[in-house]
Amino acid sequence: MDDLSRIAVALDLVGPRLKRIRAQREVTLAELAERTGISTSTLSRLENGQRRPSLELLLPLASAYRVPLDDLVGAPEVGDPRIRLKPRRIHGRTVLPLTQQPNGVQAWKIIIPATQSTPRPRVHDGYEWLYVLSGRMRLILGGRDFIIGMGEAVEFDTQLPHWFGSCGDGPAEVLSIFGRPGERIHVRATTVDGEAVH
Repeated sequence: MDDLSRIAVALDLVGPRLKRIRAQREVTLAELAERTGISTSTLSRLENGQRRPSLELLLPLASAYRVPLDDLVGAPEVGDPRIRLKPRRIHGRTVLPLTQQPNGVQAWKIIIPATQSTPRPRVHDGYEWLYVLSGRMRLILGGRDFIIGMGEAVEFDTQLPHWFGSCGDGPAEVLSIFGRPGERIHVRATTVDGEAVH
């Protein structure tokens, strides 16, 4: 069935749907005409399929019945918004991609095992934002060493030599959001010695 046929079928079903709603609400055509400012003859023709529904007619009816316009026209439900997570093992870590677009901001949930505690700093273009969901994470950024606890977040320019991993006392679950240069999320973090960094 093509789009025009689907629209025609949907429009044909509006009249019976309007009649059913009015019957459920126990409202007469005269009462509805008074509430909407639409004549009783127009309302009757609309319910019987002799008049094509238009926004001018449907908007006052949706308001009178206190229902979304979608309920009157039988709009299709939105597609399934769930992302099918497919965990992967990357360099000994479990990584679950949370975004599906190849360009723009990327998000992952990363599970870092306790054994991932040897720093291997690297450099690349972009900005990274990390949020610790559980456990504790060690972050090496430039020449500085941070311990990031559950509920804490950090953001940094990935052109600085950096590495993040386990503190060695257990696994850590981390939410990572990575953006290309120019895409930034602003947060504040505190170093182990209490100094604030931006």
